[in-house]
Amino acid sequence: MGKKVLIVDDAAFMRMLLKDIVTKAGYEVIGEAANGVEAVDKYKELQPDIVTMDITMPEMDGITAIKKIKEIDPDAKIIVCSAMGQQAMVVEAIQAGAKDFIVKPFQAPRVVEALNKLSK
Repeated sequence: MGKKVLIVDDAAFMRMLLKDIVTKAGYEVIGEAANGVEAVDKYKELQPDIVTMDITMPEMDGITAIKKIKEIDPDAKIIVCSAMGQQAMVVEAIQAGAKDFIVKPFQAPRVVEALNKLSK
């Protein structure tokens, strides 16, 4: 079985899209979260190998969630998937501990490339 992935996005459609790409690439989606609070709880509960994280979400944004997950697990592998391709957000996400950044609307090959890079 492939690596275990947690998908975090407040849009159900985006989660579904990502789940499809991730599953077809041979990874197992073990959970989904709709906001940062859920993401941190699910990370503790499921201990995924890789997390895809949206930035703009209700309750807790992705950058705060990345920091909290990194407190729990300094080795957490997080890929940020966000429509906001602004340089500041990318930099902030990377500084918070994200390993890669994918801009929405994402292309499946780019998502798979990011996953493969982190699953080595």
